[in-house]
Amino acid sequence: MPGNLSYLQATAEGVTLALSVRPRASRTGFGDVLGERRKLAVSAPPVDGKANAAVVKFLAKFFGVAKSAVHILHGETGKLKTVAIHGVGLAAARDRLAD
Repeated sequence: MPGNLSYLQATAEGVTLALSVRPRASRTGFGDVLGERRKLAVSAPPVDGKANAAVVKFLAKFFGVAKSAVHILHGETGKLKTVAIHGVGLAAARDRLAD
């Protein structure tokens, strides 16, 4: 797993992730680090918000928070997204992403 966690930032409410999302993948999951972003593949197509919903659902389950705690801050209509996850500390997020 990548040791470079520059895509992960702490906020007052939790953390933000800078992601490069690839829709219509064969399976949903994290990929490598690409520059300052972490790749995230989702099986959903980029139609009618389905890929965004898949991103929210995956991240909520991955970090063990409610879907309402995951918000797409930037990039709702593109592949480059910044996502806020409330209720997760930086250390816990680092540990989870390093697994």
